[in-house]
Amino acid sequence: MTQHDVVVVGGGPSGAATAYWLAEAGHDVLLLEKKRYPREKTCGDGLTPRSVKQLEDMGLAEQLTEHHRFEGLRSIAFGHTLELQWPEVGEMPRYGYVITRKDLDHLVAERAVKAGANLWQESEAVAPIVSGGLVRGATVKRKETGAIDEVRAKYVVVADGANSRFGRALGTSRDRSYPLGMAIRGYFVSPRHDEPWIESHLDIRDKAGNVLPGYGWIFPVGDGRVNVGVGLLSTFNQWKAVNTTHLMESFVAQAPESWEIRPDTSCGPPTGGRLPMGLSVGPHAGPTYLVTGDAGGAINPFNGEGIAYAYETGRMAAEVLDTALTTGDGLALQTYEARLQAKYGLYYKVARAFVKIIGHPELMKALVSTGMRSRTLMEWVLRIMANLLRPDELGPAEAAYRAVAAIARIVPEP
Repeated sequence: MTQHDVVVVGGGPSGAATAYWLAEAGHDVLLLEKKRYPREKTCGDGLTPRSVKQLEDMGLAEQLTEHHRFEGLRSIAFGHTLELQWPEVGEMPRYGYVITRKDLDHLVAERAVKAGANLWQESEAVAPIVSGGLVRGATVKRKETGAIDEVRAKYVVVADGANSRFGRALGTSRDRSYPLGMAIRGYFVSPRHDEPWIESHLDIRDKAGNVLPGYGWIFPVGDGRVNVGVGLLSTFNQWKAVNTTHLMESFVAQAPESWEIRPDTSCGPPTGGRLPMGLSVGPHAGPTYLVTGDAGGAINPFNGEGIAYAYETGRMAAEVLDTALTTGDGLALQTYEARLQAKYGLYYKVARAFVKIIGHPELMKALVSTGMRSRTLMEWVLRIMANLLRPDELGPAEAAYRAVAAIARIVPEP
């Protein structure tokens, strides 16, 4: 049995960020990773300026430059193409990176270890340890020894991703009235692997040619490959009948020929999963534990981005735990939910309302067709959907968002 200040269950973006910030603050933290780095994870691999900001704050700016940098988003729909550079927002960078999760998660975990965190790889937290009604650690199955160890801590962070088994053991559950995303992606060899834009197709179609509420992407990885995938929303009333593998095949067949995305350039079968969105999983805090990242459904419903919010919620959890550990007051953990709601609550409520609207294919087609005819309008949309609004300024995008947010505040959700 080992004793720590904090045990973090899950070594993905949220868990590794939590471990880094706690270690940086001088606390004894143990990070548990089920597999061994570097390991594959299903993801689009695109890092927006929000993600890059968090990584650079962790001291990883130099390491990021070894990977493929892009300047903005190329949007394509209904015969129109717009190249939109990332907007200028405070301290946010105006660029992103494409980094495979295989490399990215390893990079952040190593940074956490360098800051002083303990890392156990190939170590699965199979069950929480509960004593006196409080979570006090985890039972851990260690692959390299075959042993079942007990690790105890003052506090536990649940960061084992979407469909969190550890979280469910503590009673977390998803609010099924909230939107859910489905996504699938694969890698392809492509001559355009080092393009300076990530590409989003807003008019994905099934094999019958029907437009569906979602989008397809082609993200240049810079190493000879591109990450190709499609995402679909549960607000579409026929989403359960959609076979995402078939939808992926349709997107690949309809992609621009210059990418050379074909079955014979595929690097392997695609993989996918479901994405809990809009803080749909809770509770996010208990007397001695916090839930972060995908395990708490922190994915942005507007665009399916999860990495930035994983880093941000992990950092937020570390700040709350730092307060609890330095003051000895465990009630600090109860401020975590309020902080989540203050930062994301209204924005995600607006996003949930938006995805309900575009869940209707005809409405989505009308909105996208209108937007793609105006660069200015799409620049506003990019700023809103990527959550790159300027808090201290009132430009057109901010004004539009605030008008919608004012309505969202007073309209109850079902």
